[in-house]
Amino acid sequence: MITRLSHATLFVLDYDQALDFYVGKLGFEVRNDVKMDNGFRWVTVCTKDNPELEIVLYEPHPMGQIDQETADQVRVLLEKGVLGSGVFETDDCRKTYEELKAKGVEFTQPPKDTFYGVEALFKDGCGNWFSLTQRTQQTS
Repeated sequence: MITRLSHATLFVLDYDQALDFYVGKLGFEVRNDVKMDNGFRWVTVCTKDNPELEIVLYEPHPMGQIDQETADQVRVLLEKGVLGSGVFETDDCRKTYEELKAKGVEFTQPPKDTFYGVEALFKDGCGNWFSLTQRTQQTS
């Protein structure tokens, strides 16, 4: 029986640039940053409040199921900035927006009210964009 998701992968253009963003700007923690014998770099980060879910930062290159052609295609998509990678939740979208904007995070949409809460959109500088969402309070 599956009990939880422990790792999720984000393709990035550059490991160091990604670490600067996720750790330096978003405040995530580095869980792993290890070079393997074959040159592969295993880099994972997580939020302080959710350490059991590690985000694998992965530069596209041939390895395992990814051949050179696929790695090149993923890199093109990252360079275009078209990979919508997920939703980060926050208790206060407008406050978090101001804090992250002050740290240099590039937003493509400021906070706006939606049917599901308040949402802003931002880029990580590594080819991905995300939703920053404050969910509407549900009443029972």
